[in-house]
Amino acid sequence: MFDEIDAQILAILQQNARINNAEIARRVGLVPSAVLERVRKLEKRGVIKGYEARLAPAALGLGLLAFVFVRTAERTGEAVTGEALARVPEALEVHHVAGEDCYLVKVRAASTEALGRLLRETFGAIPTVTSTRTTIVLESLKEGGRLPLPVAEAER
Repeated sequence: MFDEIDAQILAILQQNARINNAEIARRVGLVPSAVLERVRKLEKRGVIKGYEARLAPAALGLGLLAFVFVRTAERTGEAVTGEALARVPEALEVHHVAGEDCYLVKVRAASTEALGRLLRETFGAIPTVTSTRTTIVLESLKEGGRLPLPVAEAER
């Protein structure tokens, strides 16, 4: 899928997506144009899906983190509920899961009152949602999106 140099580039980008090609090139021992070409190929192949800034939720008034288990009345194979949940701005992640529940949704809200409104007015307005079960996070010990890479241990 990718070689050791690609893995090193990916590790560097996961750590700091704003780093310039010249600095990446210096770290991996290539010229900047070769790094740019590799990054473009990784983007084209879908290995790099995009770049985004990680914001501090509390600084934006969204300090409450919760996981909502959602049960639905839709038939197996339908994704209407999942698509509706994915359109909710407060939903950071939507996962179709196996088991009694159908979806697991990671949400951010300003308060328990705001979370209650979200569940009643937004989740409850989706016709196929039959019930929800919510777990509020008291403290996050690790949260992020960095994936472990098979190579590039030196970058950790």
